[in-house]
Amino acid sequence: MYPFFYCLRRCLIIKEIQVNGDIRARQVRLIDPDGEQLGIVSIEKAMEIAEEFKMDLVNIAPKAKPPVCRILDYGKYRYEMMKKAKESKKKQKTISVKELRLTPKIETHDLNTKAKKAKEFLQDGNRVKVSVRFRGREMGHTEIGREVLDEFTELVSEYGEVDKKPKMEGRSMVMFFAPKSEN
Repeated sequence: MYPFFYCLRRCLIIKEIQVNGDIRARQVRLIDPDGEQLGIVSIEKAMEIAEEFKMDLVNIAPKAKPPVCRILDYGKYRYEMMKKAKESKKKQKTISVKELRLTPKIETHDLNTKAKKAKEFLQDGNRVKVSVRFRGREMGHTEIGREVLDEFTELVSEYGEVDKKPKMEGRSMVMFFAPKSEN
């Protein structure tokens, strides 16, 4: 037996389409294989017409009044839908957020090294989250952290632009960079 979360996830992925005997409506708007509307007919009549064409009756718009059914080869239709879904998934680009941590007392060379790493992330098309962490008495001098972030911004300005301005979150000051748009 599958765990509950697996069944729930699986049910969300598979959107079952009503075919032939699964259609519960009394009357349907029927479309033939060529795409011409045959009008509103009873479900029995629609099934007979689908039998004549030696194809399946597929409910393509179940929420319409009356539901819209089309006569087509269900196997081929399902294959085409899966192919379209796979193609659209291929075209999606995932953008991840990379994080860099700095301190208020960071030296220039270390800051340059972090900026170089941020430039690589931005060139790859990722967003960069830069945080300056304050410890102990440093919390009383957050302006030093803002100066560090301003200097960092100057170093990476040709590869990325500020997405979210510096903001305090607990003991850290956080800032986001996005890759420069190519407009």
